[in-house]
Amino acid sequence: MTVTFSVSQQHYLFSVQAFAHTVLSLGGDEYAYALRDRTTAGVLGDVADGTSELGVIVQTSDTAAELDAAIRDAGLEFVKLAESAPRIALPISHPLSNAERLSIDDLAEWPYICFDQGDDAPPAFAEEALAGVPRSKRVLCTDRASLSELATALNGYTVTSGILVGIADGSSLTTVALDTDVRLHLGYVRRAGAQLSDIGQRFVTKLERGLELYARA
Repeated sequence: MTVTFSVSQQHYLFSVQAFAHTVLSLGGDEYAYALRDRTTAGVLGDVADGTSELGVIVQTSDTAAELDAAIRDAGLEFVKLAESAPRIALPISHPLSNAERLSIDDLAEWPYICFDQGDDAPPAFAEEALAGVPRSKRVLCTDRASLSELATALNGYTVTSGILVGIADGSSLTTVALDTDVRLHLGYVRRAGAQLSDIGQRFVTKLERGLELYARA
C-alpha cells in the first residue's frame, strides 16, 4: 500500500501526539501513513527528496542562523510555530530532580545523554540546546526510547523541550528549568514555496495547538 502522508522528525516528543490525532481524525478502513524519526540531516533530506511532506525540527537560538543556511541550501524553509525555554530532563529518582533550576555546571558529575547526529554533522544540527558545552561524561544514542532508558539506568540527563506529555517512554523522566538565555524555536520545514496538502495542514494545526498547550515559556 502506498504511503499517502509522511512526516519526518527529530527525536522530540511533541509531534507524536499531533501525528496520532491526525490519523485518528482522518479515520478510514484503509490507510498508509509514516512517522519517521531521523537525524537533523535525515529530516532535511527526507523533505528535500519528497519522502516526507514536512519535517518537524527544533532550532536553538544560538545556532539558528547556521541551521537556516543549511535549510535554504536544501531548498527548504523553516516555519516557526512556537518558542520555548529548554529544560533538563532527568530521572524522577535523580538527586537533583526536585531542583527549581539547574545549570550545566550543576550536572557536571552526571552522564549527559544525547542523540547521535553522525560524525560529519555540523554542530548546529544537534537537537539539544547547549550541545557544544564540553562534558566529561557523554553517551550518544540514536532513538528516544534508548535515551530514556539510559538516562534512568545511568542517572543521567539530557536537554529537551520539556514536552513529555502523553508519551509512555517519558513517564520515568521529569524536567527542571535550565539556567540559560538560549531559546528553542519549534516548528517544521517544507519545500520552499510549497503549499501543504490538506492532511499536512491538518497535522500542522494539531501540532500548533499542542504547542500552545504544552510549550514552556
